Amino acid sequence: MNKSNIQELIDAGRGTVALLMGRRNAGEYFDLGLRGLAGSFIAFLVAATFNAFLPSIMGRQTEVEHAAMLTPTSAILMVITLFAIQTAFGALALRQFGRLDGLVPYLVADNWATFYITALSVVLMLLNVSPEMSILMVGVVVLVSEINIARLIVTLKPMQIAMFLIAQLVGILVGLMIVGSFLPEGALGQ
Repeated sequence: MNKSNIQELIDAGRGTVALLMGRRNAGEYFDLGLRGLAGSFIAFLVAATFNAFLPSIMGRQTEVEHAAMLTPTSAILMVITLFAIQTAFGALALRQFGRLDGLVPYLVADNWATFYITALSVVLMLLNVSPEMSILMVGVVVLVSEINIARLIVTLKPMQIAMFLIAQLVGILVGLMIVGSFLPEGALGQ
């Protein structure tokens, strides 16, 4: 399957919408091989970079970011670290289920979902939607996408989905503790 980058971007957008709608054919839109993984990592890095620089550009840097003196570079490194730890915990769960074969398809779909959810959060910011409402809306979209990726792309059973999501949540919490230990005191609102 030799798609152009633009076609891969369009197909991944359709796949993300299909995931959010719970369509069983959502996986057909993604290139779930190694080439697709590379493209999805590029999309993930673009989203992380955009997320890191946008608050500064728009003058919306939070007090926490300002207090922590989080530069865009340190924010990107923090996101990559959290992503790696979350992925490791997810891979451990998949290994326990005997479904490590689902890791690459999961990463492809999750990276593209992250890209498009970041785009959604930017649109909400540009529309001046309140931060609380934006967080709620994006949180629901993230939860639906994570459940449907595990269900439709990785084809886990309901109990496995719950354990997979819990493993990732634990990974994020561990990652936050690790990252938090390197941030200045008070940076995480302590």
